[in-house]
Amino acid sequence: MGKRLIATLLLAVAVPAALAQPACTKPVYLTFDTGHMEVAPLVAEVLQRQQVRVTFFAANEKTKEGDGSLGAHWAGWWKARAAEGHEFASHTWDHTYWRADLPGEPVRFRVRASSGPAAGQDRTWTAAEYCAEIAKAADRLQEFTGRKPLPLFRAPGGKTSPRFLAATRACGWRHVGWAPAGFLGDELPSESVSNQQLLAKALRDIRTGDILVAHLGIWSRKDPWAPAVLEPLIAGLKERGFCFATLRDHPEWRAWIAQTK
Repeated sequence: MGKRLIATLLLAVAVPAALAQPACTKPVYLTFDTGHMEVAPLVAEVLQRQQVRVTFFAANEKTKEGDGSLGAHWAGWWKARAAEGHEFASHTWDHTYWRADLPGEPVRFRVRASSGPAAGQDRTWTAAEYCAEIAKAADRLQEFTGRKPLPLFRAPGGKTSPRFLAATRACGWRHVGWAPAGFLGDELPSESVSNQQLLAKALRDIRTGDILVAHLGIWSRKDPWAPAVLEPLIAGLKERGFCFATLRDHPEWRAWIAQTK
């Protein structure tokens, strides 16, 4: 065997496998918000089997185990997802909804948590208080995963206002919603919208660049969306030429994330 051929073979072995992968030219960005977490292990199995990386938005929501989704019971689950290469961001600590802007200065908002000791109560918060709520979930994620979460957050329900977005951005957080077709429908009642209908709609309507949103368990849906729809959705999108990326690589936030390391 000639020296040139040997050198070529050694170079081929040395090239990282990632460089041999085709470029992701039709990306979609699959994201998961927390929920009751019963389906979380099954979701993780599908993502691992399909070799898909996603972005998780986490709040300390009530789970079927009785612990919060950012409680000690789930520490190992989050750590394992980090080892698999997923990304993480805040969904606020107590799943706290923005409800309204309030007049005057300093900037204040009416908010309502759906988890925690103040669940269901309307409260008035300053921008600094809401930013601390975002940071608390991000800090817990970093504690569990050993990785700094993305400087992004998702407001519960996707509910925001221009004033709210300006205030949260000023303290270091950019908001992430989802595409119209990216609403995967797992919050809808299964009595009126079946899993097969949701799958067909998603495969029909999703386009390149869309941010998709689902949950790690929805209390009100009797026929769970995950994992029943998840794997056929991923497989179907792959067949249509789509590939999956995390929000770290999203063009809208890539520069923001890089500058806030």
